[in-house]
Amino acid sequence: MAEKTEHRPTARVLNILELLASSPEGLTLTEIAEAIDAPKSTISPFIHTMTQRKFIFQNKNTNKYNIGIASFCVGAAYTNNMSALEFIKSEMKYIVKETNEICQMGILDKGQVLYIAKVDSESPIRIISSVGKRLPAYCTALGKAMLSNIKIEDIKKLYPNGLIPFTSKTITDFNELEKQLKEIQNTNIAYEFGEINEPSYCLSTPLMKNNDILAAISVSVPSFRMTKEKNDLIKKLLLESKIKIETYFREHDIDKNNLTIS
Repeated sequence: MAEKTEHRPTARVLNILELLASSPEGLTLTEIAEAIDAPKSTISPFIHTMTQRKFIFQNKNTNKYNIGIASFCVGAAYTNNMSALEFIKSEMKYIVKETNEICQMGILDKGQVLYIAKVDSESPIRIISSVGKRLPAYCTALGKAMLSNIKIEDIKKLYPNGLIPFTSKTITDFNELEKQLKEIQNTNIAYEFGEINEPSYCLSTPLMKNNDILAAISVSVPSFRMTKEKNDLIKKLLLESKIKIETYFREHDIDKNNLTIS
């Protein structure tokens, strides 16, 4: 049976919501149209209705649109039904307490990491990622953790334009990426050193049920605070939380439908 194609008007509404969710500074109508490759005249009625229904709102001073209260309510209702996320966040809070560094959680959305939870430390650093944002998986620790059980041939299909560099340290060679992913399979720890944001280090571990990676959690550390002792502590805490979270997954029959938004 052939796969059904997307309903274009519905897809455009969802594209607008996803775009604004990952653009906290807001976007003008022109910027939205360009980003989703649609004429302004076509999406203008969508924008008007979404604004009227409070799924988005327009800042009258800048003419930029942002996510509205109705979208927040829908998202909050989703999260409130996700006890698995609350359990994971409790582990994340413990990791932050022990390391005083930021802890994040993400899921894999095609070739991107979608950040769905974050716990700040008392000494937060400025990082590129944020809840609701998407970043390429190949140059983030979270992403590498979740790509680690995918064959390199299938990974190449996710990035038909190759591995585009974000910094001078970004991996751009599929062979090197494959080498790192094989190492993650052995250690359950993924690393990213300045590939997406040069002044920071990040360690991550995949969260699995059976052989299926459902999500990953990570700890981000500014380079000036990273020491061997902190590196070892973070690895230990991540692996301990991995065991507890994966036990929760098994005991409560958690699968990707409980953690993904697709």
